[in-house]
Amino acid sequence: MIYDYLVDTDVMIWYLRGNEKARKLLHSIDFYISAVTYMELLQGMRNKQELKRFQKMINTWNIKVVYIDEEISAKALFYMEEYFLSHSMELADSLIGATCTRHGLTLITANDKHYRTLKDLDIEIFRP
Repeated sequence: MIYDYLVDTDVMIWYLRGNEKARKLLHSIDFYISAVTYMELLQGMRNKQELKRFQKMINTWNIKVVYIDEEISAKALFYMEEYFLSHSMELADSLIGATCTRHGLTLITANDKHYRTLKDLDIEIFRP
């Protein structure tokens, strides 16, 4: 399965909070999430029931998780060296951005300011 989109953590959070625009978007496309997004979402889980619902959603929708490989790590390291001091690039954002550029994916995010400095990244802005 080859998809065109990688959905950022913030869009997934909007969906999980019941945002109608996020629901319509995510039900209208096939997409990947980064392993980083999966882990960030796990950190926000309040109990095992939420975790089970999330895992069921991932399985039901057949959402593929893109794992971090050596090329993604190297690109994320470059982004951190290049943009941390000047633009406060964060670790998770560098890894998610590098995942997109590595696989030629368009990132769907509401936090476009986090990724603006990455000129080689294709972004589609989500507004909740």
